[in-house]
Amino acid sequence: MPGWFISLEGIEGAGKTTQMHLLADWLQRQGHTVLTTWEPGGTELGQSLRQLLLHHRLPHRTELLLYAADRATHIAEVLQPALQTHQVVLCDRYTDSTVAYQGYGRGMDLHLIDQVNTIATGGLMPDLTLWLDVPVEVGLRRARGRGDLNAIEQESFAFHERVRQGYQALAKQYPQRICRIDAASDVETVFKQIRAAIAGRWREPASECQ
Repeated sequence: MPGWFISLEGIEGAGKTTQMHLLADWLQRQGHTVLTTWEPGGTELGQSLRQLLLHHRLPHRTELLLYAADRATHIAEVLQPALQTHQVVLCDRYTDSTVAYQGYGRGMDLHLIDQVNTIATGGLMPDLTLWLDVPVEVGLRRARGRGDLNAIEQESFAFHERVRQGYQALAKQYPQRICRIDAASDVETVFKQIRAAIAGRWREPASECQ
């Protein structure tokens, strides 16, 4: 059977990276071959693009197209080869981030973003998206606690609130793909929700997330 593609999404400070590594360890203990990766930055080119995107304020269209370039390269060099060799791919951010941040956060045209995402991905979408939902004030407090803030983390509270609203809209639009995880709790409680979401999806692949 083909590999399985899981993306993790959420606003800044949602805990995606922590949960991705916990999930990778859990899946590996069950005998799966797991690849962890991220956007932007999952390739050599992506590392350079990540520095531009996270440490410089760019025109909105430039930002959108750089994310698309990173994603197209990432798919060709990392995601597709892993999926073709039957691995479970865990990706920290994917197309939903572009919709939430550039669409809802920046106010760019959602139809244009959908077109750009389609070109970049060639239609490759996650089998399951874990949306780690956390109130903006909680997420930003966590992000600030990590130290220096990047250009995205320095955006206004209103910007991050719009991004969260974008994720809420996506979850309603794609209930069979996007599972909301209450990420305001402690790490272990959040991880229990993730394990339950994945177990439920394995039992009923076409089911809606609750």
